[in-house]
Amino acid sequence: MIEFMKNTKFDFIGKRKIAYVISIILMLNGFYGIFRIITGTANMGLDFTGGSTVQVKFSAPMTVAKIREVMTENQFHKAVIQQVGTADSNEFIIRIGVKDAEPGQAEQKVLSVLTAGTGDKGITAPGTSEVGPVVSSQLKEKAFLAVFWALVGILLYIWIRFKFKFAVSATLATFHDVIAVIGILVLFNKEIDLLVVTALLTLAGYSLTDTVVVFDRIRENMKNILKQPLNEIINSSINQVLSRSIITSLTTMFVAAALLFFGGNVLFNFSFSFVLGIILGVYSSVFVASPIVYDWEMFEKKNRTVK
Repeated sequence: MIEFMKNTKFDFIGKRKIAYVISIILMLNGFYGIFRIITGTANMGLDFTGGSTVQVKFSAPMTVAKIREVMTENQFHKAVIQQVGTADSNEFIIRIGVKDAEPGQAEQKVLSVLTAGTGDKGITAPGTSEVGPVVSSQLKEKAFLAVFWALVGILLYIWIRFKFKFAVSATLATFHDVIAVIGILVLFNKEIDLLVVTALLTLAGYSLTDTVVVFDRIRENMKNILKQPLNEIINSSINQVLSRSIITSLTTMFVAAALLFFGGNVLFNFSFSFVLGIILGVYSSVFVASPIVYDWEMFEKKNRTVK
């Protein structure tokens, strides 16, 4: 692989206390975001809040952009619009939240808004369905369980491959990334839906991969370099894989950035979460996971010396 940065000698362990402060702030904001989600005050998507799905068919040519413009003008800011079939089918599925229309009134309200906004008098609604709060609460519970079991799987995997302290450090770093992204999303009032949950699970795997690369080099150097202090071994290990981490992250970032700027409204929150996850994944591998291993090792060494 092309070396982006050669012979770097950054003192990452020496800056760990500053990183700890930054991480604590990110995690506190993340826990606040979780609190907002649990209490229902966060900007949750239709997957979690429930709502109505209305299938509409226009008698004249229509586009998703025009429908979104009309819906937004009428305060349906969270409406999800999807075209059905081919590009010239003029048939669309529109999803609105429970706050936008009372149960049983979604079809009439959507049709009246679209008729007034587009001037098309021949709009019909072939089908309408309701997503109730019971289904939505189940989706929310399963989403949290998916993230939880992903973290448990990470803990077991790293425990088998490395030592227990490495497993705990990697799990904490991954948990740090997921919580931090949730906090940032809530802070900026971004909508949290199942696509965002998908992004969180994806970035958990991405963060783990980068952490494993760093840990693998640390373990290798700890076996081969016995006379150097532990902080120098860890710093040297991180510097050795730094170029790889930056190049891999930039490559992934190009794809995520393309989705962010050109993927449209439907993919915006997913790609925004993933971009944040890429940045935090590299940060946590260097400034969260590795320093925890260092401080744990030094704590054990100090206890052995005292005894």
